[in-house]
Amino acid sequence: MDATDKLRFLFGPANRGDTAAPVMHRHDDFEHASEEDLATFEVETDSQGHHYAVRKSDLWKEEV
Repeated sequence: MDATDKLRFLFGPANRGDTAAPVMHRHDDFEHASEEDLATFEVETDSQGHHYAVRKSDLWKEEV
């Protein structure tokens, strides 16, 4: 009995459902809060190609 057989014996067969059905991703409150927080950032790229995030509120400070 290999590891897969042991797990199948312990947990039962895998429930695969309908593989042709689209995946439904439901957002919870934490994800909404994260998206709102990430919306306050802008991705910048320096001359060497490195990417970094800058808060949009700080962008005007760079231009002055």
